[in-house]
Amino acid sequence: MAYDRYVAVCDPLRYAAVMGLQLCAGLAAVSWLVGLANAAVETAVTVRLPTCGRHVLNHVACETLALVRLACVDVTLNQAVIVASSVVVLLAPCCLVALSYARIVAAVLQIRSSGGRRKAFGTCASHLTVVSMSYGMALVTYMQPHSTASAKQDKVVVLFYAVVTPMLNPLIYSLRNKEIKAALTRVLTRSSQSKR
Repeated sequence: MAYDRYVAVCDPLRYAAVMGLQLCAGLAAVSWLVGLANAAVETAVTVRLPTCGRHVLNHVACETLALVRLACVDVTLNQAVIVASSVVVLLAPCCLVALSYARIVAAVLQIRSSGGRRKAFGTCASHLTVVSMSYGMALVTYMQPHSTASAKQDKVVVLFYAVVTPMLNPLIYSLRNKEIKAALTRVLTRSSQSKR
């Protein structure tokens, strides 16, 4: 999505040629394959861990970190794998998204009309909001797997990026639609008038 926005803002005349079906399918395939490889590696090193005591996850999901915390052996390898995979799956894409948006901001600031700048920023704002929420929470969680954060804090962070962010996705992206904005304004206006 960041590359799509980059091409749309920085090279709009070639957008249709650059963002063809083949490139989109390739980007989607790479995302799926990297995610699959990450899941396979983390599962392989986690499933071998012996657990002791209660086998109850104090978590909202079957998270890798929650499973690792149940182990009664040294989990240094698991923590190293989690950090390494976080660099590949989270930090590298996050840096690429940041680079893409830095180039977009540089290109937008060169637009002379304020309306043009507003429109260009508007096409990117929803994506940047969702990416910031998703990557921010995931980086906080996975880049410090042996953190001293309480189980309650971990659950809140995981709940935020696993449930809240996907639930907000349709709302954030639909607010770019004029009809949705108008309907939301009408609903909010009616509710504020009915409270009076």
